[in-house]
Amino acid sequence: MRALISTAFLSLDGVMEAPGGEPGYRNAGWSFKDVEFLPEAYEIKGREQEEATAMLLGRTSYEAFSPVWPDMEDFADYNVMPKYVVSTTLTEDQLASGWGETTILRSPEEVAALKETEGGPIIVHGSASLNHALSDAGLVDRYHLLVFPLLLGAGKRLFSPADKDAQKLALVEHEVYANGVQKNVWDVLR
Repeated sequence: MRALISTAFLSLDGVMEAPGGEPGYRNAGWSFKDVEFLPEAYEIKGREQEEATAMLLGRTSYEAFSPVWPDMEDFADYNVMPKYVVSTTLTEDQLASGWGETTILRSPEEVAALKETEGGPIIVHGSASLNHALSDAGLVDRYHLLVFPLLLGAGKRLFSPADKDAQKLALVEHEVYANGVQKNVWDVLR
């Protein structure tokens, strides 16, 4: 079974919305404008590109990343990687050209079927609503979190507010950087 890895920048209070400056959120850009940049804190992002064999995105994150990431040298490894977009509304003619093979999935059940295929890890970037659905369906195997020393209050959160049984995690990697950012890698225990 392929591992499904959710990767996110989070504020200490759990907000994941618009860390890079995406429009529509009052604190947009918080990961770069409010915390000193230290390259070593982002080592895990390069490792993710090297280790992942496919990318999974929700429609909103796909529409934000697909016009930008193909031209960014920092994300070059993702250009050739198969991409999967989970959406009930996106159509084939709305997919970006020039960003490699992209397949539309319609449900968490189709994501579960994808996990059963041959291949390596599948990485999920952004995609708050998708992360909620995947977590609620028990499909996330690991979390790669960069937690920033900020309290943002309102905003989209990584973790679902659903009333469900406790989910145990095991901390498998942790580091704190001079700028206060914490790297936390958690395996989901089943």
